[in-house]
Amino acid sequence: MQYKIKPRLTNFDYRGCHRYFVTTCTDQKQPLFREAVLVTAAIAVLVDESQKHSFCVWGYCFMPDHLHLLLEGENENADMKLFVRVFKQKTGFAYGRQAALGKLWQPGYYDHVLRRDEDLREVLKYIFNNPVRKGLVSRYADYPHLGSLALDVKTVMF
Repeated sequence: MQYKIKPRLTNFDYRGCHRYFVTTCTDQKQPLFREAVLVTAAIAVLVDESQKHSFCVWGYCFMPDHLHLLLEGENENADMKLFVRVFKQKTGFAYGRQAALGKLWQPGYYDHVLRRDEDLREVLKYIFNNPVRKGLVSRYADYPHLGSLALDVKTVMF
């Protein structure tokens, strides 16, 4: 199957203290993130790699067939392309080794570099309400595969 990969911005190096909304899909859009053990393992990698690569993870939502992330570089060396690549490599390798079922991720990902005037809260609202829009839960707080490494999502109200 051929995937169309959205190109990165040509005049932007994706390094520094910028905010990004990233979406990456599972291989062939398979509903792999229905398995809590897989989500838990991926969150552990997200925690580890976000610290190593100097990223704040404002929000994440593991939908059955894709992942949304809201990231912010914490210093001038924070490299979003490197961070996403390493995260996908490590989670994909662990999945392939344990499950021996093939690939976890489709190639590439979609990103949006947030402008300074874009409301972080609105992007989080969009991410956290994704399971509600898809009919998986009636309230985002009931969905088990979303969260933040920076906020207590139970106290954030949308």
